[in-house]
Amino acid sequence: MTPLTISDFQPCLHQMFVITLESGESYALELIEVRDLGEAPNPEFCKPFALTLRHPDRTAYLPQRTYHLEHELLGGLDLFVVPLGPDATGMRYEITFN
Repeated sequence: MTPLTISDFQPCLHQMFVITLESGESYALELIEVRDLGEAPNPEFCKPFALTLRHPDRTAYLPQRTYHLEHELLGGLDLFVVPLGPDATGMRYEITFN
């Protein structure tokens, strides 16, 4: 499998990624930011980047762990999701690629 890069996610800005929880409930997250994290520490590594996603409910909370996210263009992705806490419009999460 080819490693994911920042250019894979830039076209998905403001689109939804959906997690289906063990209870069967869907948890939709909007991709609100795609951030370049600078140069790779070694030329053999991929360039690091981070995604910020938001759920519209400020009180919604997913614990830090790997989740299976679905996106209509990218398909299914198993990614490590970290809660960042709420902002004025929802609960924020981060996924880092390094």
